[in-house]
Amino acid sequence: MNIYYDKDANMEILKGKKIAIIGYGSQGHAHANNLKDSGFDVVVGLHEGSKSRPKAEAAGLTVLDNTTAAEQADIVMILAPDEKQKAIYDQNIARGLKPGNYLAFAHGFNIHYGQIVPPEDVNVFMVAPKSPGHLMRHEYTKGNGVPSLIAVQQDPTGNTKEIAIAYAAALGSGRAAILETTFREETETDLFGEQVALCGGISALMTAAFDTLVDAGYAPEMAYFECIHEMKLIVDLIYEGGISNMRYSVSNTAQYGDLTRGPRVIDDHVRETMWEILEDIQSGEFAKEWILENQAGRPVFNALTREAENHMVEKVGAKLRGMMKWLNKEKIIDKKKN
Repeated sequence: MNIYYDKDANMEILKGKKIAIIGYGSQGHAHANNLKDSGFDVVVGLHEGSKSRPKAEAAGLTVLDNTTAAEQADIVMILAPDEKQKAIYDQNIARGLKPGNYLAFAHGFNIHYGQIVPPEDVNVFMVAPKSPGHLMRHEYTKGNGVPSLIAVQQDPTGNTKEIAIAYAAALGSGRAAILETTFREETETDLFGEQVALCGGISALMTAAFDTLVDAGYAPEMAYFECIHEMKLIVDLIYEGGISNMRYSVSNTAQYGDLTRGPRVIDDHVRETMWEILEDIQSGEFAKEWILENQAGRPVFNALTREAENHMVEKVGAKLRGMMKWLNKEKIIDKKKN
């Protein structure tokens, strides 16, 4: 795998190019502000009546409608949610693209699954920060960066990879690492990681552990601390130095329980399910399901979200976090600003 850093980035290649960031959510606000603070010409594209407009303007960014922003730009980075990108592209972006323009993404979903098919004379690349946008912005303001993946899908101009490296470096990723991949590899591994580990797997595991202790008669507060609150402490140790680093830090009793009981929780049945989920991603079955879910108005998505929000674990967690006043200081996510 090719890995690049600040020293490999030709930042001059972005000078004189207008960059349109379409969307101002978690990723959009981070891209726009990091690029602006790195000295580049940035505009934000938003739909009429967007609630994000005051946030972007308060950050000192120029805000235009999606169509105007795309027409004026040399580089158009689409950072709207995956499920909205096709409609925005078809209605606001496609007709304004000119030969030699650059169309960019932070996730390969719509290109890989054929929802967006750009003209052959347009360069297409990806810069995918391996971090939520709020954390990426937080690290940038501290002088740090988060790793990013880059990929090139179309390169009629011949310099798209150079543009992608410079763009990633402008986000701060050159301070960490810029890793080269493909749209297919990024999309399929990203979806798999989200579903079986980072979001789906870990939240289901923590909730199931919480439920088990509560159903066994233990206090919900104890269950929350043991199965959810302490998760951050463990993950921080892994983030710092890997799984072995975590095992070095915990007690021998904890490590023995980890090594002998962990495989009983994540057993062959769970691994078989992981393979089934990966096959759904590789075949496009998950993408088809998610596209149809949005076309139907998200009935399953909305019902499951409401159910999860009303689970006891959320109510107990809110009460306990309210006792830890320091959690409200220097928050990474401030919904009033980002």
